[in-house]
Amino acid sequence: MYFLTDDLVFPPVESANVEGLLAVGGDLSPERLLLAYQNGIFPWFDNDSIILWWCPDPRMVLYPNEIKISKSMKKVIRNKQFSLTKNTCFEQVLEYCSTVPREGQDGTWITDEMKIAYLKLHEKGIAKSYEVWENDNLVGGLYGIDLGHVFCGESMFSLTSNASKFAFIKLAEELGQKGYKVIDCQLHTNHLASMGAKEIPRKEFMAILK
Repeated sequence: MYFLTDDLVFPPVESANVEGLLAVGGDLSPERLLLAYQNGIFPWFDNDSIILWWCPDPRMVLYPNEIKISKSMKKVIRNKQFSLTKNTCFEQVLEYCSTVPREGQDGTWITDEMKIAYLKLHEKGIAKSYEVWENDNLVGGLYGIDLGHVFCGESMFSLTSNASKFAFIKLAEELGQKGYKVIDCQLHTNHLASMGAKEIPRKEFMAILK
């Protein structure tokens, strides 16, 4: 197991174990986090754990132009049930993502230390949020790291049906128009797969990233 020091360096991603765990320790400084995402690595741990850094193989991604929109979601969009804003209440989105239960995910990994770290990245214009509104109420959203050609999705939440799907669809549509290569979804979930995301070899993902 590779233990990080104060030096801003990560081991080769190929040295990750079969589960994708690459390294432990270090800190969540903006500089280290940005370096991690630029190299296909992300932190994932809970309050009782040392910082864990991951780079799984295969990697779950969505090619923006391959987003699948169900008939029911097309109706939701057509009826203009929701509206979308970006980066207007990042901290609120972060807080909801850490507390609202999501199918197939556990929000407890967004620790207080993580929140502080991503807020710092947001202040630098690197971490971004998409917010979904219904009747002037915040009902869903997502946040992630914007690398300019790859968007690293971190978490999403819904307080009402379809709100996070709406955010994800709008993200994919916008990034597709801007020529982004992929949305990094990190790990497989049935929900993401139903919306068009798929697993690709880590080597392929790293080539896209570089």
